[in-house]
Amino acid sequence: MKLSDNARGILFMCGSMLSFTVNDSFMKAASQTLPLFQAIALRGVLATLALVLIARVTTGHFRLVPQGADAAKVALRSVAEIAATATFLTALSHMPLANLSAILQSLPLAITLGAAVFLKEPVGWRRLTAILVGFCGVLLIIRPGTEGFTVWSVLGLVSVVCVVVRDLTTRSLSRATPSAAVAVWASVAVMLMGVAVTTWRGWVPVAPQEAMYLAIASAALICGYMFAVMVMRVGDIGLIAPFRYTSLLWAILFGWLLFGTLPDRLTLTGAAIVVATGLYTLLRERMVTRRAAA
Repeated sequence: MKLSDNARGILFMCGSMLSFTVNDSFMKAASQTLPLFQAIALRGVLATLALVLIARVTTGHFRLVPQGADAAKVALRSVAEIAATATFLTALSHMPLANLSAILQSLPLAITLGAAVFLKEPVGWRRLTAILVGFCGVLLIIRPGTEGFTVWSVLGLVSVVCVVVRDLTTRSLSRATPSAAVAVWASVAVMLMGVAVTTWRGWVPVAPQEAMYLAIASAALICGYMFAVMVMRVGDIGLIAPFRYTSLLWAILFGWLLFGTLPDRLTLTGAAIVVATGLYTLLRERMVTRRAAA
């Protein structure tokens, strides 16, 4: 049976979320015995080489160096990628996977708010209300002022801010800069950050099990990038986008299977609020887009 474009898009989105969660899980496993920034550096080498090869095979000759204003934007995006990766993986090495994933579910809300503030995109009172309610859900997850509140929860929120900067910068890039080039520069930037920090702190031998974890994380990261690109090329993105929340289900599953941790009731309640408001925001945005088109 031939799948429709929407069905394929949903599968690609679910595959992307699964791949990124596998990457996160095995990076967390590797960093328990291997210095985090060395793990980032080694994964970066594998991922960068694979991305360059894939870009060459799928697009033929592509311009790697961005031109004009895009050069500064790609540089800013790469800095944001470095900060997002460093804060996310540092937080991940100290807190349960599902808890950090629950915080990251606020990304669609944060991006919508950021687009309204910095790109002057119109956002009605309904979506603004949903964003405020969603951030109340985030407060339930991180619980400031309680024993469950840690600096690692704050790092998770900083990572969200960095991803918002990255994605809003991506929106402002011209079509003259290929997506493959943007992905390669992001991978190179994160790799160089890992290499620089590890060279300063000193390299340590890599055990076979750690090497296996890094190889799995690299393969999963590459698959995640590829699925994420394919998602944008098929189907109705307004219908497909809500399936990004499957990442929370994968995070709960892998956190339980690999690390024996499960989120508590308050975390699950907060995550449910964030997901519900995110879904409403996506639905409302789709309705507004359809009205504008009509």
